[in-house]
Amino acid sequence: MEHHLKVDRNDVADLPVSANPLFTRSGEATEFPRFTLPETESLPETAYQIVHDEAMLDGNARQNLATFVGTWMDDHANRLYLESADKNMIDKDEYPQTAAIETRCWTMLANLWNAPDATKAIGTSTIGSSEAAMLGGMALKRRWAERRKAEGKPVGTPNLIMSSAVQVCWEKFCNFFEIEARYVPISEEHPLLDGHDLASYVDENTIGVVPIMGVTYTGAYEPVTAIAAALDEIQANTGLDIPIHVDAASGGAIAPFLQPDLEWDFRVDRVASINMSGHKYGLVYPGIGWVVWRDASLLPESLVFRVSYLGGDMPTFAINFSRPGAQVLLQYYQFLRLGFEGYRAVQQNCQDVAMSLSSQIGAMDQFVLRSDGSDIPVFAWQLAPGHSDNWNLHHLSTQLRERGWQVPAYPLPDNLADQWVQRIVVRNGLSHDLADLLMRDLRSSVEYLDSLDTPMPTPHATHGFHH
Repeated sequence: MEHHLKVDRNDVADLPVSANPLFTRSGEATEFPRFTLPETESLPETAYQIVHDEAMLDGNARQNLATFVGTWMDDHANRLYLESADKNMIDKDEYPQTAAIETRCWTMLANLWNAPDATKAIGTSTIGSSEAAMLGGMALKRRWAERRKAEGKPVGTPNLIMSSAVQVCWEKFCNFFEIEARYVPISEEHPLLDGHDLASYVDENTIGVVPIMGVTYTGAYEPVTAIAAALDEIQANTGLDIPIHVDAASGGAIAPFLQPDLEWDFRVDRVASINMSGHKYGLVYPGIGWVVWRDASLLPESLVFRVSYLGGDMPTFAINFSRPGAQVLLQYYQFLRLGFEGYRAVQQNCQDVAMSLSSQIGAMDQFVLRSDGSDIPVFAWQLAPGHSDNWNLHHLSTQLRERGWQVPAYPLPDNLADQWVQRIVVRNGLSHDLADLLMRDLRSSVEYLDSLDTPMPTPHATHGFHH
């Protein structure tokens, strides 16, 4: 039986898109079809007003505490964004300086992540950390396959080891590139991928292991050194030499500044590659990601395409072809604008806000903290056992949304799927003042829910949260 994606157009399908007559010229249409091209053109002011008004309904990004994605840059960055919106990152022949700046950026990251020799590293920008993660995974698969072929062994059944709390991009990667995903389930005893029982998951077809520096569910770091130690023991016992790719989508821009002594990066010999999201704690608008290999030899030459494009010979190994170059310039702008100390100050402020909020929420009788924001500035909490039969975290999420705040509630993975948590992502822009207003609204919502003498209707519950 075939399954097709369903796009819901039923809510307003029969209604045209309307413009206020005050915004249109005499005789110009004030209504436009919703799903077909209009027959005639309209003034730019009219089209702008329609799009502006509809986009306004998306809500206030500063109150969106569900997303990791950056929603604010300063005026100089905005100016630079507009000036460079026409640049195509793939066209390095026409935009050689943007290409040079791209190289500067990933080389800076190689240094930040303690590559033994950043001049021997290799990296690239991507459209986001999901593409960057997939490039890291593709390199793992190709190196494994080339080694197997050289040994005269079959290459038909590769597998990848990761936590059941992994971000959905890794599920997509394994699906798209025909790799068996082996998930190590989290539990109360082992809430993270920590190397426990790893030997029962790996074999000669394992292309790598993926620790997460900032699990999306709770914000916690998975211990890269413990995982590497477990793989060292496996190699000593079996001869299997299994590399690590670190998914540092968020933590790659946090740990170097807030936990500089934590070894998770290229200081760990088994770490071959690292991905990061520039549009998360890299403090750039979407979409921009980065992937860096500790040494160019770890990126198989068979993944590098050398193409002739608009008169130039150009090596490329990103999945996407044409993509914005503006975000690369914005990343470089932030690196120059903030420097190490500036990034440290911004990330420290985010963590201070997260720790303040988590301590206040954790002190409330209604809740129990699952994490506190001491790794990346993200934390989660649960409803205290037996607190109320009249409401749950979904009801609290709904109450907060009525006040403009988006604070998701969702289940933990697999073995803990019966446990629901609520999570806050503290990004640059959530000030202490806004956090105080959030706590005011949260306490008011909890007070209202606790006053109920009958159960709230149960809303439709999501089965997961992947952002």
